[in-house]
Amino acid sequence: MNYRHSIRSSKSENIRDGKKYCFLTLIFIQGIAIALLFINTTALAATVNPCPQSMAMISEGTFKMGSDNSSFVEERSLGDVTVTNFCIDKYEVTNAQFGEFVKATGYVTVAERPLSQEQFPDLPDEQRLPGSLVFEMAKPGVKQVSFLSWWHWTTGANWRHPFGPDSALAQPAAGIASKFNYPVVHIAYEDALAYAKWSGKSLPSEAQWEYAARGGLDGAIYTWGNEYSEHRANTWQGIFPFFNTKADGHLGIAPVGSFAPNGYGLYDMAGNVWEWTTDFFEVGRDRKFHQINPIASNQSFDPNKPDQSELHVIKGGSYLCAPNYCSRYRPAARESESPDTGTTHIGFRLVKNLPSSTLSINPKSKI
Repeated sequence: MNYRHSIRSSKSENIRDGKKYCFLTLIFIQGIAIALLFINTTALAATVNPCPQSMAMISEGTFKMGSDNSSFVEERSLGDVTVTNFCIDKYEVTNAQFGEFVKATGYVTVAERPLSQEQFPDLPDEQRLPGSLVFEMAKPGVKQVSFLSWWHWTTGANWRHPFGPDSALAQPAAGIASKFNYPVVHIAYEDALAYAKWSGKSLPSEAQWEYAARGGLDGAIYTWGNEYSEHRANTWQGIFPFFNTKADGHLGIAPVGSFAPNGYGLYDMAGNVWEWTTDFFEVGRDRKFHQINPIASNQSFDPNKPDQSELHVIKGGSYLCAPNYCSRYRPAARESESPDTGTTHIGFRLVKNLPSSTLSINPKSKI
């Protein structure tokens, strides 16, 4: 073989081998890079949103709590409040979820227990039977009713039987659709705490709840903006308690997620059912201002309920709130509620607190 040709062939083979080696090396490096990118992306995603899929991540920040444009004295006075990172349920806790808790633990709600003879010594036995408060609309033709006369103590009313023993969450034979995807009601404060402990979460503070409800709209009247809309939340349309036009499509409670979410992806932060918070009720909120994660505790007072103690703050309004009555379907709105009382319009959602260093955010930033 020609020596020169042999050298040229050998060089060609070396070049081909070199190119092959470089190509394989490049593929290997690219594979490593893709793997590292995937790992880093996964780690970043976990850092950015460490919340379960059913919860939304709320980043820490400072916001204006309260309202200076409200006709309700307990909502007035505007002040800065800071909250740190937390997760919050996207939806109100449903009958199905609460049912899982009851099945796993055998828990009996306050509404399912007879009234204590020690606590109510003057009540006869028949009036201490288990029950709860049920809303009833004014009868047709009635033009005037006394205040709060629409609430009736109903024996046998509880989360399984929202309107009394003859009602149930699902009655296929009666043509009643399943209510398992509806928010659970007739939940006393004690019941909400028990569910929270079982699920490894906690009830929100009033500050957390209001911050999340605003959805990033600092100072807006509603969770969606400044203009009332009967199609943005489950509220009462018409004249309460005489008639409801159902302009929003619902006469009573709606399934969770029936309306568009707020800016943080949270559903029913206005209307549908009131929601429990950990705070004891005080008329003013000045003691919370310029604080980090404030919680009003150890004392409560509502001048409208002077004989009741340990009242907690409930937030969000309900399907019974109308422009002519209540109108509490706003982030700043609040009401007091006795911890041992369940009704057809009070439920809850939960939070999971996170370390404040989960995200590097200036706590002075406004939403």
